[in-house]
Amino acid sequence: MEELDFENRIVSPTEIMGDNDSENPLRPRRLDDYIGQEKAKENLAIYIEAAKQRNESLDHVLLYGPPGLGKTTLSGIIANELGVSFRITSGPAIEKPGDLAAILTNLNEGDVLFIDEIHRISRAVEEILYPAMEDYAIDIVTGKGQMAASYHLPLPHFTLVGATTRAGQLTAPLRDRFGVTLRLELYSPEELAKIVTRSASILGISIEPDGALEIASRSRGTPRIANRMLKRVRDFAQVMSDGVITLDTARTALERLEIDELGLDSNDRRMLTAIVRFYRGGPVGLETLAAAIGEEAVTIEDVIEPYLMQIGFLNRTPRGRCITRAACLHLGIDLPDVQDGQIIFE
Repeated sequence: MEELDFENRIVSPTEIMGDNDSENPLRPRRLDDYIGQEKAKENLAIYIEAAKQRNESLDHVLLYGPPGLGKTTLSGIIANELGVSFRITSGPAIEKPGDLAAILTNLNEGDVLFIDEIHRISRAVEEILYPAMEDYAIDIVTGKGQMAASYHLPLPHFTLVGATTRAGQLTAPLRDRFGVTLRLELYSPEELAKIVTRSASILGISIEPDGALEIASRSRGTPRIANRMLKRVRDFAQVMSDGVITLDTARTALERLEIDELGLDSNDRRMLTAIVRFYRGGPVGLETLAAAIGEEAVTIEDVIEPYLMQIGFLNRTPRGRCITRAACLHLGIDLPDVQDGQIIFE
């Protein structure tokens, strides 16, 4: 079977080349420009203002939620609102305790250090992070045996902002050291339409409200996907409708990209169809399904399944994955029925 390209598709919430450009003009710089996440934004504004009034660094912040919702953007906003420098790294990039020590000792007073995918840092690095977060100091041991020496290095007061898509994989000691914990939720179509309209204005694209809402409604509640779709629809609008994104232009473009009204693309539909045709609607084990469609199990579990489960198209059971009647109706496939304990199709 043809291998599915899940990593670089338009509706993937994970980053692809260009998405995480720190100079991306689509990223808002201030809380007032940040659309959506009202509860988190309102609380964060209070914490930032209180820290500024006390002339202290903000307490450490943990941001968690599905990918593509703006955790990196919000971290940059925190630094901008505090008026301090912003340093970016990621959990997998910090391989050794010495790497983290080098980063921490180069921070200035009040700086914001952003660690993306913080749940993926190693245990040895995490042990260094504990005293740095709590006591603003690190202990470094050099040499071995009788030549070993320990150095206690004080650090400037800084704010660590950790981002993760898997808060449950954080160890309890690390999670407890964050004073502020904020969950980012999926966006409504109306909020995404505002984001699309703002992005179109920045990029110099003419867009009608209906066109913005059409793109937003197919973006899986994720700003990263909405902005990615906007850039592709712009190409169609430039050729088809004098550069103006109308409802008809957006609908035609997204249909040509094989993205339907619920945000499913051809890969989603092919995976759901495989469950129906090959395994009679399920249950089917994750590894078996991955082998059938030529994709890694972790990609299916992390990238594909979450959204399909959120919209009620897929169920996880102890015996495996099962397609739902709602998914069959959406795909236009005969509904499964049960006779003599086996799933058959009308």
